[in-house]
Amino acid sequence: MTNDSTPESVAAMLGAVGTRVRTLRKERGFTLERLAELSGLSMGIISQVERGLANPAFSTLVQLAHGLGIPVGLLFQVQEEHRSPVVRKSERRRLGGHGVGDDDSAVHELLTPDLSGALEVTWVETRPGHDTSATPFTHLGEEVGIVITGHKDVYLDGVRHELGPGDSIRYPSTIPHWYANNGDEVCTAIWVITPPTW
Repeated sequence: MTNDSTPESVAAMLGAVGTRVRTLRKERGFTLERLAELSGLSMGIISQVERGLANPAFSTLVQLAHGLGIPVGLLFQVQEEHRSPVVRKSERRRLGGHGVGDDDSAVHELLTPDLSGALEVTWVETRPGHDTSATPFTHLGEEVGIVITGHKDVYLDGVRHELGPGDSIRYPSTIPHWYANNGDEVCTAIWVITPPTW
């Protein structure tokens, strides 16, 4: 039998608190950099806490809670939610931020119940003329996209890859990438990113 002082239970608790911090940060649309500014902590410390690799002092947790705009006690409400693994079409969460999904030319909806897992899966609709070349994306991880209808141009470090219905693409997210719908119809696609970036 184990008790609450075993290394395994401490690691599980730290992991749960880290997941809670990460979920709350993403729900608010904060980047690590933004939470660092709001909390007065370094991005490195926050990243370690979120990954369950740090055993933070209480003062660190207070700063995190302050940055998230919550009472510190909420960081410890980490019991597993009994959330359904199913996401109904009518219940999809619309995403915004990162310069995408902030106007009427694109819609991004979360296909996973939340952003606490290893994968972020989104339903993406882009109207003709949608173009993100002004703000190329670069971040850690890997992406896979598949076009359902319409056409989407995916640019990887300036190299254009035209995708049509049924076409897919995979690339490291560390490559500067951007998207355009140069067609004359709405493009619908499913995008998978690991780790989640929203």
